[in-house]
Amino acid sequence: MLTCPECDSQIDLEEEELDEGDLITCDECAAEFRVVSVDPLELEAIDEDDEEEEDEEPDEDEEEDRWR
Repeated sequence: MLTCPECDSQIDLEEEELDEGDLITCDECAAEFRVVSVDPLELEAIDEDDEEEEDEEPDEDEEEDRWR
């Protein structure tokens, strides 16, 4: 069992089942984490803003600046 770093709830996963890069969501507080390391286990919080920035396409001004 894992403990959520945000709300201290139990997350129903075994540490042995995790691999680096796996995404975990807490059922209690809906916080999302990425497994950064498995030995020792280290989780990194995923901000919604971070995900949006990765998915965003450059706007027209940024694209024009790139070609200048």
